[in-house]
Amino acid sequence: MSTTTLPASSASPAPSASASASEAVDSGWLALRQEALHAAIADPAMDSMRILSETAMKFPDALSFSSGAPYDGNHDLADLSFHIDRYVKHLQERGVPQQRITRTLFQYGPVNGFIQDDVARMLRQDENIDVPSEAIMITHGFQEATLVALRGLFAGPDDVLLSVSPAYVGIRGAARMLDIPVEGIDEGPDGLDPEAVAAAARAVRAGGRRPVALYLVPDFSNPSGTVLPLEARRRLLEVAAEEDLVILEDNPYGLFARDGESMPTLKSLDTAGRVVYLGSFAKSAFPGARLGYLVADQPVTAADGVTRTLAQELSRAKAMFSVGSSSLSQAVVGGILVENGHTLRPATRELAAVYLERLQATLDSLAEHFPPERYAEHQVRWNTPRGGFFLTVEVGFEAGLAEMERCARDYGVSWAPMSMFHIGGGGERQIRLGFSNLAPEAIREGIARLARFISASPHA
Repeated sequence: MSTTTLPASSASPAPSASASASEAVDSGWLALRQEALHAAIADPAMDSMRILSETAMKFPDALSFSSGAPYDGNHDLADLSFHIDRYVKHLQERGVPQQRITRTLFQYGPVNGFIQDDVARMLRQDENIDVPSEAIMITHGFQEATLVALRGLFAGPDDVLLSVSPAYVGIRGAARMLDIPVEGIDEGPDGLDPEAVAAAARAVRAGGRRPVALYLVPDFSNPSGTVLPLEARRRLLEVAAEEDLVILEDNPYGLFARDGESMPTLKSLDTAGRVVYLGSFAKSAFPGARLGYLVADQPVTAADGVTRTLAQELSRAKAMFSVGSSSLSQAVVGGILVENGHTLRPATRELAAVYLERLQATLDSLAEHFPPERYAEHQVRWNTPRGGFFLTVEVGFEAGLAEMERCARDYGVSWAPMSMFHIGGGGERQIRLGFSNLAPEAIREGIARLARFISASPHA
C-alpha cells in the first residue's frame, strides 16, 4: 500500500490549542457554517439551560433560583466506597462467584444494566409498581431514558409527541434532536386537563399526522410545581386508551411530598399497559451518579413469534447511545438500595423535610414582600405547590433572559424565565424559582433582592 504525503507548504497547520474559533477560521483550518449543522444545534431554544449555567458562572455572587439542583449538604465521600462495598457484599451473600463480581464492576456490562432486580424491588415498595426485572432498563440518567423511549416509539415523520406546556426543556430538546414534532398542551392550575389531551390528539389526527405519546410530570411538575389530581390521573389513562397514546410519565419529585400526601403514579394505576415510566436517582441518591431507569413492560412480538418486553426491545437503541450505563454508578446505587431495604421513602424523609422547609421559606418571603392584598400595586402573584423544587411567579413585565441577566448583574439574584419552558409561546411575564439548593436564610435574602429588582422594573 502506498501513501501520499503532502508537502509541508501545502497543508494548513492546525491552530494551537489556545487559538480562538475566529483565528481558526482565519488560518484556513476547516470551518463550518452553523446552518450546515443539524437544525437543533442552531435553535436558540436549545441553548437556554447553557445560558442559565453561564450566567451563574458569570455572576458567582448572585443567589441562584435558576437551577433545580438537589440539596448537596448531606453528601459524604466515605459513602461512595461504603455503598460499593455494600453491593459487593450483597452479591457475595447471594452466592455470586468473586470472579463474576469482579468482571461485573470492571468490564463492559449488559446494555440494560445489572441492578434491575434491585430497582424492581424498590418500585414495588415505594410506588406500588409491580414489573419484572426484564421490563427495566438502567440508563445514563433521565435524558438517555427519554432519548431511548422516543427513538423506539416514534417510527415515522408524521408521528407527533404531545407534551404538557410548560415542560422540562429536556423532553423538547430530546424530541428536537430526533426530529420529532412536539405539540404543547397548556396546563391549568391543577395540571394537565385530560379532555385537552383528547382534543389535542384528535386535532393532530385530523391534520393527517399520528399522535403517538404524551409527556408529563404528574407530581410537582418542572417548572410549574403543579400536581395532577387523582381523578384526572384516572381519566388521563382512559383518554390514553381511547386515543391510542403511550404516556411518558416522568417522576423525579414524587418522593418529596408531605407525609400522607403522596399520589399514586400513573404507572401504578395503569391496567392497560399505556404508561412508560421514566425515573432517575439524581434526587433520591445523588446527581453525580448520572443514573436513571426506564420501565416498559409492554409486550412486543417479533416476526418470528418471540415476545419480549418493550424495555428489552429498546436495548438496541440504548446500545447505539451509550452501550451500557456505568458499572460503578450502578454498584453505588445498588448498595444504597440494599442498605435501605430496597425502599427510598424512609431514607429520603429528612431530605423531603429540607425541601419543604425551603418551599415554605420561599412562600413566606414572597408574601412578606408582595402582600396579596396589594396586588394592584406590585402585580406579583404566585402558585403554592405542596412540594417539589419549583414554583411560578407572575410579574407585571416581560421577564426574559436579558432581564434575568440584568437582575443577576445588578441585584445579585438569578431565576429562570418561564418562556423558555413553554411550547409554542407563552410565559413571557412569569419566572420560575428553584428553591431546592438554597438555605432558608439565602432564600429570604434572595427574595428581598428580587423584590428590589421587580420594584425597579417598568410595569405595563
